[in-house]
Amino acid sequence: MELTTVWFVAIAFLWTGYFVLEGFDFGVGVLLPALARGEAERRQALATIGPVWDGNEVWLITAVGAMFAAFPAWYAGLLSGYYLPLVAVLAALIVRGVALEWRGKVEARARAWCDAGIVAGSAIAAFTWGAVFGNLLAGGPAGTLAGGALALALAALHGAVFLALRTEGPLRARARRAVPALAVPALPLAAVTLPAIPGAAAGGTGEWTAHPGAWAAAAAAMAALAAAVALAWRRREGWAFAATAAAVALLTASVFGALWREPLPGLTVAGAASGPYTLGLLTWIAGAALPVVLAYQGWTYWVFRRRVAA
Repeated sequence: MELTTVWFVAIAFLWTGYFVLEGFDFGVGVLLPALARGEAERRQALATIGPVWDGNEVWLITAVGAMFAAFPAWYAGLLSGYYLPLVAVLAALIVRGVALEWRGKVEARARAWCDAGIVAGSAIAAFTWGAVFGNLLAGGPAGTLAGGALALALAALHGAVFLALRTEGPLRARARRAVPALAVPALPLAAVTLPAIPGAAAGGTGEWTAHPGAWAAAAAAMAALAAAVALAWRRREGWAFAATAAAVALLTASVFGALWREPLPGLTVAGAASGPYTLGLLTWIAGAALPVVLAYQGWTYWVFRRRVAA
């Protein structure tokens, strides 16, 4: 396998990890005022993401850094072409991060502002990421809005399942009941948007032979979403969370599968890549560092695996 292919797959993996892990804490932030009743339940909900949210953002830093090193032309074109929405994402992440850190250190009357920052930062970041990739694939306002709406709906659904998995008491019951309600917008949006991903990348023809992997990933993502709702209804929160995580991962795989031949209009993967020496050096560095990072983050999730009580 050529190193350009290896690094495109590696970058797709990093973006997938970011959207799967950051997706549920975006969802928890968006749902905070809807599901948590009173200060004790708000603390309970935020405690589920407190030990991990900043570690989840490391996946974004690593993904963008890998793009800069392995595909500088892709990095430059993406960040300059989507400068304003990416600045909006950055601002939302800063507001959200500050609100999460300050919430436990300010007086009670200031916590409402922190909660508003958490909700707004989570919602804006989730919607804008979806809008960027929707515009990148389909272009135009319809693709942009559909991508943003789907990303926000999936984050909320993913977050509700995560809260049902990680909490106890009334908050857990409320989160579990929210899953079917959140599926009402998420499933139709997915049914309309997912088939459009490989279809848009095939020049609008929608031919199966153009991007068969992207089609397969899109179909599997839709099946995983439906399975997640059914599993949550049956109170199998662990399997339901695995299903929503799989849906987000498969959606991301479909997007990057569609971008494989032309990550930006007029730019091929080979044309965007760094030289062989740079890619070879990056491969050795990543091979040494990535297992350590994955082991550390896996250990973190294992330590904080228990349900959180109010």
